[in-house]
Amino acid sequence: MNVTDFELIAEILKDRSGLSLNKEKAYLLESRLNPVARKWSFSGFDELAQAIRTKRDEALLVDVTEAMTTNESFFFRDQKPFDQFSNIVLPHLLEARAARRSFRIWSAACSSGQEPYTLAMLLKEQAQKLDGWRVEIIATDLSNEILDKAKEGLYSQFEVQRGLPISLLVKYFTQVGDRWQIDDSLRSMVKYQKFNLLHDFSSLGKFDVVFCRNVLIYFDTPTKTKVLDSISELLPPDGFLYLGGAETVLGTSDQFQIMQGQRGIYSLATDRGEKVKAVG
Repeated sequence: MNVTDFELIAEILKDRSGLSLNKEKAYLLESRLNPVARKWSFSGFDELAQAIRTKRDEALLVDVTEAMTTNESFFFRDQKPFDQFSNIVLPHLLEARAARRSFRIWSAACSSGQEPYTLAMLLKEQAQKLDGWRVEIIATDLSNEILDKAKEGLYSQFEVQRGLPISLLVKYFTQVGDRWQIDDSLRSMVKYQKFNLLHDFSSLGKFDVVFCRNVLIYFDTPTKTKVLDSISELLPPDGFLYLGGAETVLGTSDQFQIMQGQRGIYSLATDRGEKVKAVG
């Protein structure tokens, strides 16, 4: 891969998705885009790059962007965030939202659906406490292909073995051939839609909890700041933000502060929001 081709595609990816690639990641471009080249009947990466440079075919650019921004996910990823949700976030929402009996959760960059379905399972396990409540889980991603997979809710043996307790597999999945179909009652709890984190967030509405995990690591600092500031506008004073274990708001945004003793979960900065007492 020559430098000119790398810079061309890196710039396109940055503009379309926020993904920031350095030259050390050139190998990633080739490995992920070679299948796109085959799909479009190009001889290889060089011909793909030339087609991008000369034609700027929108369908091709979509395929290139989706190939580079589709990341793996798995059920109950890292476990602690979901323990925090069950032991801290959900009890707070049940108390603080008791009058209106509703709340909304956003799973940003949801990939193939494991994160929102994990949340759906946790809520389903608390069905008695949530009787009469209206709970919305909105899950978004940039990739149409990955959203279709998420909506289908059909996973391989390998995918369900990664983090999913056997008790929940038996309870909420049905085996279909060599794959596992998630229960319709859980699928109906999640609304999927395409959304680009570089775009205007106002169309999404307000949320009580936002999961934006393992996304910011792919962005440069100005883009991280923009995304975090936009998320802060969607949250109420006692809202919650989840980031990935390798992500932080330090040096990036002054809109959030980490919840004391709760790594990975953030509240609005004290001059903007109300402190939520950590319990459990």
